[in-house]
Amino acid sequence: MKIKQILEKKKMSIYTLSQKSGVPYATLNDMCNEKSSLEKCSAETIYKISKVLDVSMEDLVLPYMVKRPRFENFKSYVCHMVKEMGEIDFIIETLESGDIRSYFDRNWYIESMYLLGMLDYISRKNSVPLCEEYNDIRGCKLEKPVYPSGVTAVSEATKREDILKEAFDNAIPEFKRFNIIENEVPDVV
Repeated sequence: MKIKQILEKKKMSIYTLSQKSGVPYATLNDMCNEKSSLEKCSAETIYKISKVLDVSMEDLVLPYMVKRPRFENFKSYVCHMVKEMGEIDFIIETLESGDIRSYFDRNWYIESMYLLGMLDYISRKNSVPLCEEYNDIRGCKLEKPVYPSGVTAVSEATKREDILKEAFDNAIPEFKRFNIIENEVPDVV
């Protein structure tokens, strides 16, 4: 979780964090508004912030260090994971890893929702009850539909909007709930 999310969770202001940590308000404000980056701070500054926020230095820095993959690469990775592990082991691994919540807390909403959509889809296919831990995320939705890049490319190349409509209409419900248009998973898995 980034500093801004930790502050919101703890109901603490940037000003209070500044006062308690001794880190200048302007520095913290720039970090919270992503005008500067935490990984460029000194170890002493990171230590002061982590101590006040009651998180480890590693947990504080990790969200700033992890590179976000392209969404198409992420989708491919998830589908290959399902194929290699098998559906039931995928369900178990995904629930044990906590990745859905971790992505969501990093504001990687599309990755979080895609992984949850896959989990729910495979759970339905295998008559496995849904894990209620993610009901709050199930209530979320991306602002605009996200289509597979191949569908978008064909639609743009042919100038046919009906291709997008057809993909939307035929999307797997567990993904569509999040405004993620996915209909090729059965062929991949």
